[in-house]
Amino acid sequence: MSTTAEKLADLHERLELSREPAGAKGIEKRARKGIPSARDRINMLMDPGTFVEIGALVRKPGDPAALYGDGVVVGHGQVEGRPVAVFSHDQTVYGGSVGEAFGRKLCGIMQYAAKVGIPLVGINDSGGARVQEAISSLAWYAWMATNAEPLSGMVPMVSVILGNCAGGAVYQPICTDVVVATESAHMFVTGPKIIKEVTGEDVSLEELGGARTQAEYGNIHHVAKDEDAAFQWVREYLSYMPSSCQELPPVVNPGLEPELTDSDRELNAIMPDSDNAGYDMYDILLRIFDDGEFKEISADTGRNIITGFARVDGRSVGVVANQPMDSAGALDARASDKASHFVRLCDAFEIPLIFVVDTPGFLPGVEQEKVGVIKRGGRFLFSYVEASVPKITLVVRKSYGGGYAVMGSKQLGADINLAWPTARIAVMGAEGAVSLLGAAQLAAAPEDQRPAIRQNLIDFYNANVATPWVAAERGFIDGIIEPATTRLELRRALKLLQDKQIQRNPRKHHVLPL
Repeated sequence: MSTTAEKLADLHERLELSREPAGAKGIEKRARKGIPSARDRINMLMDPGTFVEIGALVRKPGDPAALYGDGVVVGHGQVEGRPVAVFSHDQTVYGGSVGEAFGRKLCGIMQYAAKVGIPLVGINDSGGARVQEAISSLAWYAWMATNAEPLSGMVPMVSVILGNCAGGAVYQPICTDVVVATESAHMFVTGPKIIKEVTGEDVSLEELGGARTQAEYGNIHHVAKDEDAAFQWVREYLSYMPSSCQELPPVVNPGLEPELTDSDRELNAIMPDSDNAGYDMYDILLRIFDDGEFKEISADTGRNIITGFARVDGRSVGVVANQPMDSAGALDARASDKASHFVRLCDAFEIPLIFVVDTPGFLPGVEQEKVGVIKRGGRFLFSYVEASVPKITLVVRKSYGGGYAVMGSKQLGADINLAWPTARIAVMGAEGAVSLLGAAQLAAAPEDQRPAIRQNLIDFYNANVATPWVAAERGFIDGIIEPATTRLELRRALKLLQDKQIQRNPRKHHVLPL
């Protein structure tokens, strides 16, 4: 019988082997690729010294040559002092591909995250299904999807894409809340070689699945310069989120700047006098929230709408704002998808929504109809109505047509609607309205007088119809505020709404227009 000392020595030997299962070959492979180890990546995310590994000695049973870990490292640690579950694919062990032991470990950490109620961060650098394990690999992909679904909306889920992820290795991340990738990462269902063989199409790796390309498609929510930047982004993102849907996000530095500041006063002169002059919506967003901070989500897609997180009196809020610098802030199909996802994300984790509005409505055109702007715009509307969190709308300039309705109108369920004196709220802009309503009058006038008459009609419309006063008289706007007071008015509004509760409809679920 072996001694206790011998058993301890055996333990240390196995643990040492598990830390570098592929040995010198694995180290050489990482050096050749210029990538950190799976554990190093976890430590880049976690607070120093807090990571606790689970299942380090797991491997395929019945195979003496099987490598420890089976291609994935799982465990838990802390991010800014809060517990987080994590897994990280190990490229040096079977290429990070999915086998049975791999699947058991991943499903186990998902169940752990659900049981404890903590966020799950997945660090993805996988070769996909493990061909050697045949159908078992595909079965465990399905099991992973089954275990991931109950987590959706229950705990925050973040996927970090590193390297090349294909097939099943992209279907799991795309079902999480947000996907972050480095500039050098790629994700696609089938690679360029298979596409060439099957369809004859010749496409480069970058064109097919480059991080910037997939971000433009809306599949990636943030592209980071490198791995350090990616993990820092995730740490910041988690700071705006609760640990689970049973909690509220952490409160950070409440009570700062309780009076008007010079930055607040700059808002009184920020809006151009001309309705058609452009300005950058970020200049407004950076002045109406705490500390001038704004953490954007999905910056590379649907640039005509801005989505991201900020804080109001220390509490997390989700922001949806039109961007006049792109398509004049008009809404379209892609912007609708972007906003729908963000609204549902915020609602799942009890993060209040603030809409900042300056839009002429939905972008017209044949191409928009082809890509389903009706259905996709409908999803945006549906998502907003469904959201039960506090909802505040601020109209800073144009709020026309369908854009008025979907961008947080009172009738769509907004709790508090505010407007600046520069707001223009109407069915359509003055030029379009005059062309429609003044056509007969213009046609009857002498040709040389038509430009002057048209301008008079436009001026009359802007002065008497497209104003915030008509909406305020009808109770569609709760208050018209001085722009400089916006930051403090948002504080008051959220304080009023902090205990908002809505009785849920007892149905199973609605039928989202998909």
